[in-house]
Amino acid sequence: MSAIVALVWYLVVAGPQGGLTTMPGYFDTREECTSAITEYQKQPAPAGWSASCVPSTSPYGDEGDDAGADEASPE
Repeated sequence: MSAIVALVWYLVVAGPQGGLTTMPGYFDTREECTSAITEYQKQPAPAGWSASCVPSTSPYGDEGDDAGADEASPE
């Protein structure tokens, strides 16, 4: 069986003190995420703050697929 991996994109905001935070929710495509950054940049941001798109795997990609779980469960 082949595994399907889907990337989702998270908007990450970095502060001037080095802290990072991931905004709630995610984007299905990088274009959607960069569009959100474009909207963010239309507002004057405090000095030192920046936003970027970070890819991750889908939280639903392996739903219900616990590899190795069958070997540990008694029959």
